[in-house]
Amino acid sequence: MAEARLTSVDRVLVRLLQENARRTNKELAQEAGVAESTCLERIRSLQARGIIRGWHAEVDMATLGRPIRALISVRLQPKTTSSVIAFRDDVLAAPETVAIDTVTGADDFLVEVAVPSVDRLRTFVLEHVTSRSDVADTRTSLVYEHHRKHVLEFLDPDAP
Repeated sequence: MAEARLTSVDRVLVRLLQENARRTNKELAQEAGVAESTCLERIRSLQARGIIRGWHAEVDMATLGRPIRALISVRLQPKTTSSVIAFRDDVLAAPETVAIDTVTGADDFLVEVAVPSVDRLRTFVLEHVTSRSDVADTRTSLVYEHHRKHVLEFLDPDAP
């Protein structure tokens, strides 16, 4: 996908929305230094171009009864287009799955799960991962702490 062209106002709006997506259009317009109508059109354009992909609530998994988080590295063999797609879709459909990344290197996937207990994690790995005939290897790592940046800075594409 080609890099999106963003004006300085677009960049300000994206940063402000990452900080707090519940700001009113009036607040955003004032902070970005543009008219409210311009602000609304810019935000609609950012959405239409796929730069802003959605509005989400961040949830505390522990308060939802899922305090155990783990990352599961998975390698498939044989690796075919259909096996990769089937694994991805099946694991993503499981309620324990938070995210799944297709990666390069020795492994093919990194699966993030959040579960209520270590027993539930073991059951997930046995039922959804290692029970598949195309899974050659897995490694499970418990997550002690998770920190995420909520505001991503724009990087200069020409910088080394």
